[in-house]
Amino acid sequence: MFEKILIANRGEIALRIHRACHEMGIRTVAVHSTADDNAMHVRLADESVCIGPPNARESYLNVPAILSAAAITGADAIHPGVGFLSENANFASMVEEHGFTFIGPTPAHILLMGNKVSAKRAAKDLGIPVVPGSGAVADPAEAREAAKRIGYPVLIKAAAGGGGRGMHVARDDAGIDQFLVQAQNEATAYFSDGSVYLERYLDRPRHIEMQILADGQGGVIHLGERDCSLQRNHQKLFEETPSPALKPAERENLAKIVTTAIKGMGYRGAGTLEFLYQDGEFFFIEMNTRLQVEHTISEAVTGIDIVREQIRIAAGLPLDYTQADIQFFGHAVECRINAEHPETFKPSPGTITSYHPPGGIGVRIDSAIYQGYAVPPQYDSLIAKLIVHDRNRPECLMRMKRALEEFVIVGVDTTIAMHQGLLTSAQFMNGDYDIHWLERLLGRG
Repeated sequence: MFEKILIANRGEIALRIHRACHEMGIRTVAVHSTADDNAMHVRLADESVCIGPPNARESYLNVPAILSAAAITGADAIHPGVGFLSENANFASMVEEHGFTFIGPTPAHILLMGNKVSAKRAAKDLGIPVVPGSGAVADPAEAREAAKRIGYPVLIKAAAGGGGRGMHVARDDAGIDQFLVQAQNEATAYFSDGSVYLERYLDRPRHIEMQILADGQGGVIHLGERDCSLQRNHQKLFEETPSPALKPAERENLAKIVTTAIKGMGYRGAGTLEFLYQDGEFFFIEMNTRLQVEHTISEAVTGIDIVREQIRIAAGLPLDYTQADIQFFGHAVECRINAEHPETFKPSPGTITSYHPPGGIGVRIDSAIYQGYAVPPQYDSLIAKLIVHDRNRPECLMRMKRALEEFVIVGVDTTIAMHQGLLTSAQFMNGDYDIHWLERLLGRG
């Protein structure tokens, strides 16, 4: 087992990894920018190294600085967390080339699944159902021809994209002419890759994803599905497990498809396969070859520490569990608390002047903020994750309602009030929503 792990991330996810390491008797190294000098992950780590100024490109995306920090502190392995370099195949390769262990999949699998076109092709070869679509399209004429084969409306998507960037809906040929170049320009700006492709646009789908763990030695398990359909601008805001939309037979069928495919890949580490679900059908959209923000709710209903398993797998150990060992209990939900205005969603950096997190049975807070903490403007606005677990969905939602009432964050705007509003909606409480529902509720869809 590793003696020291460098955590190449920040905020709540860095703290989450630190806690798993310490419970395993592993020392930690925090890297940080000058904006995070007083961050909680820096305060609690056994060692810390400043790797650059606030701009992420000069710090958390600064590969030479991160590798140097690992070298001077004598780290054995590097955990990339989520975001930043977590799905960067070149970074994973460089980590291994410099004699450290990358806590994640092989660079080849990261590369394969990092491009949505190659990922869909691989998924199809593995027997996973995919949304009808095209390969990369270069010009409007080629895109129009592909759209006719697929059938309008179509979604123009960045091949190397994520988070809703470089995505536009075209409902006819005029839409292709209007949005194709725009999507290519956005893809180039955000991902340094202007490749785009088309896929059928589903009007009222759910976003269903399945969490897997694989040890690269033939051991593969799934930890159930998560319903991540409550989104704004393709950004997840609320997640729950199990999905209120799936029937047991559908759940079992999806799990069989996913675990068979992962075993066929020879995959290693944690991963999440994401699907659109509509009218009883699943369509693969992408695979995240990393820890997910919402991994917490899968942990709540199974009792499995996913980060601990990531570390064990990277150390060459087989999975601690078989599928028969996994017992699912109750229902879990997660609210992402962002430092944003609850109606306009405008980012709200600033100093937290008062902080009181909720507690009680079945309530978990993953956060790195504290009273007096200055939320920096340079990074993602996620400042806390509120996770609640109970015997069933109605009781779980009531517990979440109570927990949100207790949650106090003063000094910055937060999305707590937005989540409280969700819990007053009869349609939401009945589980009757899709990926466009929240934007329709906000009057923007």
